Amino acid sequence: MSNEMLSQEEIDAMLNAPTETTADTIDKDQQDIIGEVGNITMSQAATTLSSILNHRVTITTPRVTCLKFQEIIDESKAPKVVTTIEFKQGLVGSNLLMMDINDAIIIADLMMDGDGDATGKEFTELELSAVGEAMNQMIGSSSTAMATMLERTVDILPPDVEVWKDNETVQYDKIKGDTVVCKIAFKMTVDDLIESEIMQIFTLDTVRDIAAIMMSSDAEVLEERQLPAEPAPVPTTPETSEKVGIQTPEFQELTSTGTLTNARNLDLIMDVPLHFSVVLGENQKTIKDILALGAGSVVELDKMTDEPLQIFVNNKLIAEGEVVVINESFGVRITNILSQEQRIKKLK
Repeated sequence: MSNEMLSQEEIDAMLNAPTETTADTIDKDQQDIIGEVGNITMSQAATTLSSILNHRVTITTPRVTCLKFQEIIDESKAPKVVTTIEFKQGLVGSNLLMMDINDAIIIADLMMDGDGDATGKEFTELELSAVGEAMNQMIGSSSTAMATMLERTVDILPPDVEVWKDNETVQYDKIKGDTVVCKIAFKMTVDDLIESEIMQIFTLDTVRDIAAIMMSSDAEVLEERQLPAEPAPVPTTPETSEKVGIQTPEFQELTSTGTLTNARNLDLIMDVPLHFSVVLGENQKTIKDILALGAGSVVELDKMTDEPLQIFVNNKLIAEGEVVVINESFGVRITNILSQEQRIKKLK
């Protein structure tokens, strides 16, 4: 047996040696990146769920692990509600969101104005539809957050929501059982009603794609952006082909104000898409009343004919208006609108 001691330089070299990455693994940097991406996107999804349920939703710091997809199925306590998201544009691969069915029943009950008590309740098609809508909005908001982070359009196909009743009968053809995937697990709480684990599952192709974008040296760094050294050429048209004089503009000396930073921060999100909706009126019906609806049924709304319509952006009221017809399409003419400052506060 050799008692030869290693030098400190050799020890440091061994500790700092890069981890070999194969087709079935990702390195530490990629794990850290996907963990942070998952943290930001799921935080946005939790905010959306909180707005839907009107209850406080919190998530913990994510735990990132890489393992075979079959291992995730085997260790999961079925039944589970599983939402599958396929990326259409911006990223490759797919993403899964898994939730315990008891938690899904509570969420569905809260969405239907219940008290969140899942005792003795079954998970029917009605509950599946309600949870599917919640998942759809959660995934939509998290995709928007991801698109903002990556500074590119991230488009997804409509989410597919299904129930995995038991581990033995799971039939999922999009990811093979022996495929290594990345699991990002969170502890999620909804007030004192839910305390459970919710997980995102990314294919390694998606993880590598996201990490490559985040670590790309071609990414635009806003803080280091510089103005062009020379003014851009002024375009001319046949009607105005004369030379245009260009002068250096003179500006007054500016003083530092608190609104300057806010304006710059606002510019960064000007291209983020928001959901614009107009509410004609509302009413509350029991499940029995809903199931009794048919062709020709009339539902009375809570608005009078002369009352203005409510205009929402991301479920936040920003204006009022009236219905107009533009060509053959309906439109809305804004009659009353919040100030720009009020609208920004409403969107937060």
